[in-house]
Amino acid sequence: MSKSAVVFFSRTGHTKGIAEKVAHNTGADLLEYQAAQPYSDADIDWHNDNSRANREMNDSNARPAIANQPDLSRYDTIYLGYPIWWGQAARVTDTLLDTGALDGKTVYPFCTSGSSPIDKSLNELKQIRPAVNWQDGRRFAAGASQREVDSWLG
Repeated sequence: MSKSAVVFFSRTGHTKGIAEKVAHNTGADLLEYQAAQPYSDADIDWHNDNSRANREMNDSNARPAIANQPDLSRYDTIYLGYPIWWGQAARVTDTLLDTGALDGKTVYPFCTSGSSPIDKSLNELKQIRPAVNWQDGRRFAAGASQREVDSWLG
């Protein structure tokens, strides 16, 4: 029998809110991964060229450590949630992909962003991990309703 999980990173709680709605619809387990060094408000200050997030997002090889690597071995289907930073998935998501834990699994990506589409981030994730069975993804605004999430999930 197929088992599914909603696996997500959320700095501000926006992605977590969508992840909870996905889990509600699908009955999937909810698994949050976090950066080993949590991001402060100053770390994600878009206006500070030297903020931690600016430095990471400008370095395609940046891989912030994960504090709580989720065990995905018993799951076949993953709903992968992440925030979009600078048009890309937060680099901690790249760290998760680098582990290979998603290889061979069916992954439905979703992200939160005020304006950036999912396309650029999804293309980059596919390049990092081509061994994943990537499905169509969806970008949600922070306050997306359960109905909006349900319409994506079908």
